[in-house]
Amino acid sequence: MRKFARIVAGFVLLGVGLILAIPGVPGPGIAVIVLGLILLAEHFHWARRALDWAKQKAEYVRDKAVKRWFRPAPPPAP
Repeated sequence: MRKFARIVAGFVLLGVGLILAIPGVPGPGIAVIVLGLILLAEHFHWARRALDWAKQKAEYVRDKAVKRWFRPAPPPAP
């Protein structure tokens, strides 16, 4: 029964997240989608792959942001 509840909750969160991700609809759509995938990843391989893909993309974006905003200071002029 608990497994069924987690699966249903995961699909509900996934659906709500997809609705919230539509432009013009206010809300944290991507975060809700990720929460749904976290619940579903334990039971479905496709959800685990989607979650791994999202983690890779988040790390890529983080690394690009760090390289852009935290550049080393130029050396002092002699």
